[in-house]
Amino acid sequence: MTEQSTAHHLREYETIFLVKPDLTDDGVDRIKDRVRGIVNREGGKLIRFTVWGKKKTMFPVAKQPRAIYVHASYLGGHGLVAEVERNLRNLDEVTRWLSVKVADHVDPESRPVQEDVKLAGDVDEARGGPAPERAGPPREGIEVEGLDEEAPEEA
Repeated sequence: MTEQSTAHHLREYETIFLVKPDLTDDGVDRIKDRVRGIVNREGGKLIRFTVWGKKKTMFPVAKQPRAIYVHASYLGGHGLVAEVERNLRNLDEVTRWLSVKVADHVDPESRPVQEDVKLAGDVDEARGGPAPERAGPPREGIEVEGLDEEAPEEA
């Protein structure tokens, strides 16, 4: 590749952030609009927001057993993630976040902007019943062997 062709290539990132469970849909939309504005201002391109809905967390986060999970996929330069995370840190409604680089040298023209998605989240415990299928990353292949076996005693 020549220098001119790499100048238009960006990195692809994903950020998942947890929002307090009592926040309304309008509140979540305000946070999404803020992140969208940051990505646009920094010369990036927002691909899609997916609101995974309210889910039970593994442990209490900000003293809450549940949180609203929001996934953002976007393209940008190396400083974009730091700016997005800096803004998330300043929002009281956002309790946790995690950003990962998905790919290097992505052509922005090859990644069209997609419509935002809102999923239902988990079934409320009060109603009972099984939780719906997850739309997040698959959890297959995670097995821990030997948990039922007794550990050998050390001499």
